[in-house]
Amino acid sequence: MADRVGVAVVGCGFFAQNHLHAWQDLNREGAELIAVCDIDAEKAKAAAANFNVLRWYSRLDDLLAAERPGLIDIVTRVETHKEQTLRTIADGVPTIVQKPFAPTLADCREIVQAARKAGVFLAVHENFRFQKPLRRIAELLQQGIVGTPSWCRVSFRTDYDIYRGQPYLLKEPRFVISDLGVHVCDLARLYLGEVERVTAETQRRNPEARGEDTATMMLKHAGGAVSVVECTYGAHRVPDIFPQTLVELEGSEGSIILHPDCRLEVASNGAVRMEPAEPELLAWAQPPWHVLQESVVATCSEILDALRRGRPAQTSGEDNFRTFAVCEAAYESAATGRAVQPQLIDL
Repeated sequence: MADRVGVAVVGCGFFAQNHLHAWQDLNREGAELIAVCDIDAEKAKAAAANFNVLRWYSRLDDLLAAERPGLIDIVTRVETHKEQTLRTIADGVPTIVQKPFAPTLADCREIVQAARKAGVFLAVHENFRFQKPLRRIAELLQQGIVGTPSWCRVSFRTDYDIYRGQPYLLKEPRFVISDLGVHVCDLARLYLGEVERVTAETQRRNPEARGEDTATMMLKHAGGAVSVVECTYGAHRVPDIFPQTLVELEGSEGSIILHPDCRLEVASNGAVRMEPAEPELLAWAQPPWHVLQESVVATCSEILDALRRGRPAQTSGEDNFRTFAVCEAAYESAATGRAVQPQLIDL
């Protein structure tokens, strides 16, 4: 196991700043930012200056020709993911790609198969399951606190102006399921297991958005459990708890409710307790984004540990393919009005 892992970050835009901070924080765990890259040279140059990175590039090919990163973190727009990821895999570079994995399920499959054939480490930066209260729910389930889970609601509802920082989202033909649905569906899979069928309805509440900004999905899981999974950027709520996800989960011996104040209400065998699970406010973080920012560090840390130990990441390409397949099934269900089985054939 190498003592240090040289990390290159591709993409220096809005959300990539959180990745850059995370890798800087993870210097203590053996990560070393060695290069940054962005098609906008000024952004790459600024990121290099702000994060004390010696070298910056405006072309991925130039970075790969000059550097030998031990890990590359692709934090660019989804339409670039397939080309860039296949390029880094071809060079044998362990790779992280930002969610959503790729534009289509076929693209995701091609990337996973390429990584498998080349024997290259591949992970997707799916960070919601690493938010402190959400990962604590997973820990409680693993401990059997509520017995066998049978029902769950995962809810992300806000009208936060997400378009201010990411105006391109208004132009996406597929919007909220690709942007938020991948997160909440991933949590449903994490808590209740693989999905057998999906029923979904979508809405476009914002007339300026090209794609759907609201989705309500029902998932039937292989073990018999059912989840209701919902996400929207069109909810007018006071207070707005962006960017928090709320969870209600019922099992054979109890239940777990995640409240807006990040406290967990855990009922087990007739007894109830409240457990705090507030994410840490990191030195560089800003509320309300700190809920997500803390999880970016936790996600990168888990992936780094997996790479160094020679094991698949929790959010490996193969695992995230299954989440993407659920989202694809949701789109098909909304379009056809019928329940749809996620397509995992030939993974």
